[in-house]
Amino acid sequence: MADPQPLLLNDSEPTQFQNTRIASLDVFRGLSVFLMIFVDYAASIFPIIAHAPWNGIHLADFVMPFFLFIAGISLALVYKRRPHRTQATWKAFARALNLFALGILLQGGYFHGVTSLTFGVDIQRIRWLGILQRISIGYIVAALCEIWLPAPRWKELGFVKSYYWQWFVAVILLALYSGLLYGLYVPDWQFDVSASTSSLPPIGGGDIYMVNCSVRGDLGPACNSAGMIDRYILGLDHLYRKPVYRNLKGCNMSAKGQVSDSSPSWCHAPFDPEGILSSITAAVSCIIGLQYGHVLAHLQDHKGRLYNWMCFSLSFLALGLFLALIGIPLNKSLYTVSYMLLTSAASGLTFIALYFLVDVHGHRRLTALLEWMGKHSLSIFVIVSSNLAVIAVQGFYWTKPENNIINWIVTRFDHT
Repeated sequence: MADPQPLLLNDSEPTQFQNTRIASLDVFRGLSVFLMIFVDYAASIFPIIAHAPWNGIHLADFVMPFFLFIAGISLALVYKRRPHRTQATWKAFARALNLFALGILLQGGYFHGVTSLTFGVDIQRIRWLGILQRISIGYIVAALCEIWLPAPRWKELGFVKSYYWQWFVAVILLALYSGLLYGLYVPDWQFDVSASTSSLPPIGGGDIYMVNCSVRGDLGPACNSAGMIDRYILGLDHLYRKPVYRNLKGCNMSAKGQVSDSSPSWCHAPFDPEGILSSITAAVSCIIGLQYGHVLAHLQDHKGRLYNWMCFSLSFLALGLFLALIGIPLNKSLYTVSYMLLTSAASGLTFIALYFLVDVHGHRRLTALLEWMGKHSLSIFVIVSSNLAVIAVQGFYWTKPENNIINWIVTRFDHT
């Protein structure tokens, strides 16, 4: 299956720039795909690389910011020459909608997983948001900034001043996010517990359970405003049913992936880590990647590129660490500002290292596999997310179908 160029994970330079394609960008995209696969399948064996249950940052928590960062860089190359704005806007929306729809198909619940290779989803319980949907949101926000905001004069002003309108949009989005996260009042809330999602026993003969909040600005898993917004707008039945915060000690989850009956009621409730509010700061990650792309598109010398990228990365790193030290936690599920800045810095530093290795010194043989994965990233994502790769491997067995390597791995390591 060829990787459709219009779709986001492999957006690249237009035809006139294909001869100068940036190999390190493909390598970085391939590295992100590899990390996604690695943490998905190895997390059961090595829990330390899995997503942090709530606050904190693990290896898996870098994958999403990497994809958003790469999407931003690619946009700067796609729109290096100012296009017809209306036409470019329609194309950008079409690409975003295609990516969003593909995300719903892959992560909306249609495919049932490696332990049940069946398909079909109840529309009343479909998950609307996910990885590709988040990338599509970041993509369209950054694309509109690039298409419609005033044309830059970077030669006279430098990259920060030339694109001050885009930085202004980023600041506005961060202010909106912070205002909603800390300013909204979260009342007590209730939810139904179905037998398919929880073993929590009914209280008073009913299926309605209360979570006591009545707070403002809480960043815990039970009473944050991000979850409240998703419950009101998307509906509880359309959120992710296995939130990572169930791995917190307070939820007492068993080795078989079951939450203890004695755990707080919110441990049994759905929560979407790719929710509406956190998508605002995720879009800023894409805008930041766009700024790195501007440097790549308009500067030709390696030294100038590396200098500007290093200045960006160290600034984001210092600011992210400062915010974390003053009490804004690193939290992927909420996509906090400190997390966004720190992962953007990590994305920038990783891209600098790959650019230095691949494009400056030409060590493409060392990264040939990652470069190939980057050029076919969307196809690989589809194959992995739809379990087509698992089905192919599972088809080879010894004596009887149950004796296959997938079943062996699942029964020994996968407890979700």
